[in-house]
Amino acid sequence: MDASSELGDFLKSRRAAVRPQDVGLAAAPARRRVAGLRREELALLAGVSITHYTRLEQGRAAGVSDSVLDAIARTLRLTEDETAHLKDLARPTVRHRPPAPRAAHATPSARQLLACMTDVPALILDRRSDVLAWNRLGHALLAPHLPWEGPDTPTARPNLVRMLFLDEHYRARYPDRQEEAHLAVASLRLVAGRHPDDRALAELIGHLSIQSDEFAALWARHPVRTCTSGTKSLHHPAVGALELSFENLCLPGTAGHRLIAYTAEPGTPSDAALRLLAATTAPAEPQLPTLDAH
Repeated sequence: MDASSELGDFLKSRRAAVRPQDVGLAAAPARRRVAGLRREELALLAGVSITHYTRLEQGRAAGVSDSVLDAIARTLRLTEDETAHLKDLARPTVRHRPPAPRAAHATPSARQLLACMTDVPALILDRRSDVLAWNRLGHALLAPHLPWEGPDTPTARPNLVRMLFLDEHYRARYPDRQEEAHLAVASLRLVAGRHPDDRALAELIGHLSIQSDEFAALWARHPVRTCTSGTKSLHHPAVGALELSFENLCLPGTAGHRLIAYTAEPGTPSDAALRLLAATTAPAEPQLPTLDAH
């Protein structure tokens, strides 16, 4: 990914979203040539020179200070996530020779933890949302149509973002799929800003941009948002509707791996549905040999 063009595109998208009257400027009586704030208006409000700001939109951010970026972020009313993304784009940490993508794997201890979580659907994901491992209930909840051993094969590994846009079975899990799609793209944008030299991530974004018009349209809007916890509404073909809480837990000592686990509030219909799903996916108990009565 070209960090300089990403910086310019991001700033333009956010500048276009701010109306003059939102920041105390009188709306011009004549038809404006641009949506939102003009460059000179933003520069004036942020207290930076128009030349300095123009250089930023051109992707020339060398030497830009935190105070300048913070002033621009305040003027554009950026969220905390968007401000962090702006700084990532302004100061990309790109190696001169990006390494070839290497297949990631869940650690043995993380796999053991997953296996112990028999009543909680859980997965281990890398920063691109590739599924590195899942437990039986996580597989049954999200992707029983895919092979259980799929995460063990890097070339055929499930990816939750790709599935959300290109896998009809997985897409059908989300009644409010538009919100889920927006969040997925916004999270991926944040990761892309932090890792501009990730070739596998760039290939994923390129593939989705070509294969999904919906993804391409969302990506062009530059949404940025992180999501570490919350609730998800799901519909499972076997047990029906579920309202589940989720938590993303970063795994220390890894290259951005995280464990995501889903839980239901005790005593709710979702809890009952999750228990039913767990019961139907539990491995069969081994039968003990019968003793000869003689």
